[in-house]
Parts: sequence; structure tokens; C-alpha cells
Amino acid sequence: MGRRARIRRLARLAAAAVLVAAAPMTARAASSPGPIVRVLLLETEGSVQVANGAGVLRVEPAAAALRVDGENVGRIYRPRRRSGRSLLSVNGLRVRGDLEFRRSEGGLQVINRVGLEDYVAGTLGREVYSSWHAEMLKAQAVVTRTYGLHEMARYADRTFDVGSGTGSQVYGGVDAETDSVLRAVHETRGEYLAYDGRPILAVFHSASGGRTAAAEEVWGERIPYLTSIEVPNEEDSPDTYWRTTVSSTTLGRSLAPFGLAVGSIRGMVVARRSASGRAAEIRIRGTQETQTMPARTLRTALGATVIRSTLFEIRDAEGGFTFVGSGHGHGVGMSQWGAQAMAEAGADYDEILETFYPGTELREGSD
Repeated sequence: MGRRARIRRLARLAAAAVLVAAAPMTARAASSPGPIVRVLLLETEGSVQVANGAGVLRVEPAAAALRVDGENVGRIYRPRRRSGRSLLSVNGLRVRGDLEFRRSEGGLQVINRVGLEDYVAGTLGREVYSSWHAEMLKAQAVVTRTYGLHEMARYADRTFDVGSGTGSQVYGGVDAETDSVLRAVHETRGEYLAYDGRPILAVFHSASGGRTAAAEEVWGERIPYLTSIEVPNEEDSPDTYWRTTVSSTTLGRSLAPFGLAVGSIRGMVVARRSASGRAAEIRIRGTQETQTMPARTLRTALGATVIRSTLFEIRDAEGGFTFVGSGHGHGVGMSQWGAQAMAEAGADYDEILETFYPGTELREGSD
């Protein structure tokens, strides 16, 4: 980051400090929430409950339309608030912005149309610990905002931009907001990472296990700013070292839907590793034949909470196999525990971002 940019940011932070001193962060400043993000809260064949400050309504799919408290309302329903200041909630999740219910092939979609800055505040507190270092929270705020902008441009012709779970970014609405979260959002307001003038694919993960993975290792596509870098000092992560044992029976049952047909499993080894040391292909020997499959398929089949990353070794165990690994997540982009370690060592949030997304530019003006 150049000297001029640093001076500009210091001036903004000084102004922000004055605002913070004038009013507690729990009292949200009345300001533009930025561009609108469409967050898919859920898609269900059943009914959902929505509260609008005046009561609770039941919304459910019916034939080719929606029904609200037994009355057909068409394919799209947008509940009104009791007043401009009241919040809407769906199945107990309180959100800012508006709600939109859409009849879909899967039943009904519940979409929260919320300002970008409010979306960042509702996501930041679910993706990291709000007690973490302020500079790490600011780095994550920029990453979260950038990811939202990237997906808004990518899915402009879809009914929603982002999901609300781990497949996108975890979104918690109003209840995810804390003083430290709101401060991080406020102090980075409008800032995002760009490459060739456009918001980047700002992916991240919990812990890298010592080295991040390049995009091409995981998704088969080279992305210039998603390279493999060394990440020291992740020891505080609970996933620095993990191990789990899975029986041969569970393995066979879990992998069968993914095309594994080897008979009873007798052996399993890492057949190929990627440049960052992660398992890329697994060779599985059975009583009928031997097959090779991507390690990511194995992780998907057993679950990301069981196989926390593809940075693992396989050891024989009685009746099955033991996976001994390090890190948590796909390993691409920013390591959250690595970023926290950098912040605790004195790094500013722009330094953290420059480290994990080399070649990108920190810009202002997403509003």
C-alpha cells in the first residue's frame, strides 16, 4: 500500500474515531446501507413463519403459487413491516432490509434483500470470532464485502446473489452484530479488493495447515491472486492437528453414491499430491478392483467436519483407516487463523490482505 493511500486511510480512521466517540457502536448510524445484496436464507418444500412487528404469518407453497395464512398471494410475496423501523424475521432469524418469498421448483425461496454494509455486519460475526483482533476483523470485513460484490456481478440474472451457509458465506442477520463487528464494518466502509478493476473472488478458509493452496490445485483454474503461500503461526487453531478413524464399511457406504464400486475396501493410499502438499487423488483397493478418485470427492462424501481438509495422510487402522491431517477448509485465499496471527503480531489489515491476495488493489467506493 502506497504512502498516499495510507495517509488517506489514516484520515478516514481519525474521522471514524470521532464518530465512535460521539455515539456507541450499538446505536447504528443512520446511513446508506450500500448496494442491495440478495441473500438466499433458505429453500424449502414446507412452510415458514415470518414476523413483521405486528404478528406472525405462515407462508407456504401451494400448487403454482404461495399461500399466506391460507390465502393465495401469487408467486412472489413481500411482507410489509408494521413501521419503517421494525425488523422482519423468518423462522426466528432477524434481518435488516426486506424479505421476498418466491415460488420455486423446490417449494419456496426466502430471500433477504439487504444493503451491502448490513450484509457484511450480519456475516462477519458468523465467520470469525468477534473477540478477535480489530485488524483481523477489518481484513475479514473487506473480504466479505468483496465476495458479496463479486457474486452480485456473477449472478445478476439469478434470483439471489449469495447463500447464507458454508457454501457461500455464513449469514446471521441482526443477531450476528456486535460492537467490534460494527466498528470493523464502519472503519472499512465501501472498501473492497480489485484485480483488473473488478472485485475479486475473495475466498477464505479457517486454517491452511501451514501453506495455502493455489486455485488451480482445488478448482483446476489459475487465478493470479489466489496463489500458494506459506502461513506461519497458526498454532492457536484447533485444527492445526486433527485425526479421525473411519471404518471400511462407512467408507464404502459413503462413497458408493459417488461411483465407487470396488467391493469390500482392503486398502487406501494417497496416490497424488498437489503442489501445496494436499491429497489430490486417492487410490482405493477393494476385493473386486482398484479405483482412483479425487480427494475432494472423499471429503465431500465423508463430510467436511470429518475430513477437515485434504492436507492429510492415511494410516491403516483396525477395521478401517485413520486420517491424520492439518488445517480446515479448501485452503485457498485467506487463512483466518493465519490472519489473526498476523494481526496479533502487529500487521495492519491492508498488510494482511496484501499477503493473502497478492497483486490486488484495495479500493474504496462500493457504495
